Amino acid sequence: MLTWLMSIRTRDSARNAAELRRSLDNARRRIPEKFKTLNQFLGRQYVGCGATIGVMPRCDFACRGCYLGREANQIPAAPVAAIKQQLDAIRGWLGDGGNVQITDGEVTLRTLAELIEIVRYARRIGLVPMLMTHGDTFLQSPALLESLVREAGLTEISIHVDTTQRGRKNREFRHARSERELMALRDRFADLIRAIRRRTGKPLQAATTFTLTDANLDEVPGVIQWSMLNADAFKMISFQPLAEVGRTEPGLAASLSLEALWERIGLGLAPEGPVPVLGNYQGLFGHPACTRFVQGVVVKSKKDGTCFHPLYRVDDEKTLKFLEELQKRCGGVSLRGHGRVMKLGRITGIFLREWRFILTSVLPFLIRTLASYHPNGLPGILFGRFAGTMRLDYLNIVSHHFMNRAELATPLGKERLEMCAFKVPIQDSLVSMCEVNAGGLRDEYYKTLKARYDA
Repeated sequence: MLTWLMSIRTRDSARNAAELRRSLDNARRRIPEKFKTLNQFLGRQYVGCGATIGVMPRCDFACRGCYLGREANQIPAAPVAAIKQQLDAIRGWLGDGGNVQITDGEVTLRTLAELIEIVRYARRIGLVPMLMTHGDTFLQSPALLESLVREAGLTEISIHVDTTQRGRKNREFRHARSERELMALRDRFADLIRAIRRRTGKPLQAATTFTLTDANLDEVPGVIQWSMLNADAFKMISFQPLAEVGRTEPGLAASLSLEALWERIGLGLAPEGPVPVLGNYQGLFGHPACTRFVQGVVVKSKKDGTCFHPLYRVDDEKTLKFLEELQKRCGGVSLRGHGRVMKLGRITGIFLREWRFILTSVLPFLIRTLASYHPNGLPGILFGRFAGTMRLDYLNIVSHHFMNRAELATPLGKERLEMCAFKVPIQDSLVSMCEVNAGGLRDEYYKTLKARYDA
């Protein structure tokens, strides 16, 4: 019996791996040659990212930078069956282990039973769902998040926090005018994530999103410093310059440049030292004008404080060649969203298949990288970890740039749409989120929902 079950698991794994490889190859083919750089992760490690629509158009906030139209609160939620069809379409595009954002409006306003069913289904078909929320519902009812983790198997959540939001129940944060005023709120969310992990014993991972305007640009360094201090709770922060779509407040959209944003991020990473030129460390996820990111490790030491170490340099060809070879051999493989037994099984399978490469290339790279984090090299890192005086946490810093309607029609806009990595299933097609936000597709879909399901 055991041999039979293992043979089925092996066949399933092989089928999923072949499907994932086809998806990666399809994504790679859509990338123009000029963007197939060594730091381009689309088509090598990632196929893309999907998002739902209509899960809960309604929202109890009235944010100044909302991408939804004014009629969103009058739109009925799509039935669970329709959301499952969307998830099936996303699964067909992304393959096993694909990322999907459970989003649209404030999804926590949907009934718990239906939300559990949606998350469970996403996991069952092989997707890794991340629930997108303003988080206020969970602060009012922490048991809701705990139920999603325990009963639905939710492993990832993204919480949006910034000064453009309006509607928080707590008066202390309701009318915050500076990001500094929201640091205590961020602390509460970090504490909530840690508490849920302790109570459930589950590996809940968290990200945070941040709408960027000209008004809060100069507060980015402080938010980055908070992110480093709380990297154990939040593994990713995504800065999203505001595009003027939906019911966004006129004049609020950001006019800042990519360089200005990443300069402020650098100031936050090195408040007392030379500011790093972060372009030297950026990875790409599709078009360079759409998404850029810097992956790194935050090292916290009782003696030396907190420091961020990027994982690779764009101008270090040796390292990038190693990453390219690693992705050729293991591209798309993900341990996210799986329990300990499944993770151990996948790691074992990879090792058995690639043991020579792991021993001769991966292990030396890891040792060399870890050694660079401490003046005393690897022994210093190991001693600090075992002595409890040092902690290492992964942190991914992202900038993601949506387009407005005018940008969609430009040559650059069309080029970005052609290689878009962030899509939504609408009317049997997968379309760019920028088209959904700025091209009127969300409004058209909402009209369909209202006509079909509004009683």
